[in-house]
Amino acid sequence: MRIGVIGTGRIGTIHANTLSRHRDVGSLILTDANPSRAQELAQRLGETAAPGMDEIFRWGVDAVVITTATSAHAELIGRSARSGLPVFCEKPIALDLPGTLQAIAEVETAGTILQMGFQRRFDAGYAGAREAVRSGRLGRLHTVRALTSDQAPPPAAWLPLSGGLYRDTLIHDFDILRWVTGREVVDVYAAGSDAGPVMFREAGDVDTAAAVLTLEDGTLATATATRLNGAGYDVRMELAGELDQVVVGLDDRTPIASTEPTGPPAADKPWTGFLERFGPAYEAELNAFVEVVRGERANPCDGREALQALRISEACELSRRERRPVALGELPGGTTTAAL
Repeated sequence: MRIGVIGTGRIGTIHANTLSRHRDVGSLILTDANPSRAQELAQRLGETAAPGMDEIFRWGVDAVVITTATSAHAELIGRSARSGLPVFCEKPIALDLPGTLQAIAEVETAGTILQMGFQRRFDAGYAGAREAVRSGRLGRLHTVRALTSDQAPPPAAWLPLSGGLYRDTLIHDFDILRWVTGREVVDVYAAGSDAGPVMFREAGDVDTAAAVLTLEDGTLATATATRLNGAGYDVRMELAGELDQVVVGLDDRTPIASTEPTGPPAADKPWTGFLERFGPAYEAELNAFVEVVRGERANPCDGREALQALRISEACELSRRERRPVALGELPGGTTTAAL
């Protein structure tokens, strides 16, 4: 199998490394907006670098992995679909619903594959939480608390391109909320704060955000995020039911300290970022993509799944901006049922 990787930044490099050593992948063609970066990675991996995106499609590949800036995702998904190629793409499909729906329509018209990069679905902790919910171990689920806290913010130049904290960061929490619970979000109420560094205000973004979400069965969920968690990178999900309670992301590297006299000690080596925390999950999702392309398993996260996570993000942004509850029914594209 020959795979084209478009984009060789941080996550593109991780994915290229995973694919280069995969037993079912014969070779890679790498390209990037910065050709020298792609060339350097290709030399390091013993793969081929292409001078531009056009060569990926002209030279012939069996599948495409897209890890470019978000603004290029939808166009490349559409081009791959028209070329009859299966695609793995980092989230999101696009930063708006019309662009997302158009790209999905192209994939569905072509009858090709689009697998989206929501790596938490491949994390052992979240898989365990899903099993706890589905097995009935927790009883009736009544409360979910999710959080994503970055240790340090991204570069100021990235903020205007990111889509904002809900679309860039909390979208992962929204996707995994649906995947773990098997339930849809029906309404949200969200707020955000830009009281931190001025670059957030200049970008029209917030550095800290919170949302209350109601699921279709009445379960209440909260989701919070911040770009300024100096203690370390903290990603958790707590699920409480009438019979039991579990937590994802609580281990000896969780960057939190107890104030209780008999509480656990602070982490000696707290998590510092998502690539470190979710390394095994990133590898597992690419292994899954190869299996999907080979026809050995069903698509674990298609474009419609990604659409629903974006709809929740859009609803939260609308709620924050207009300071009101927003029903998901106000937004287009609500046809998918959460994976059961």
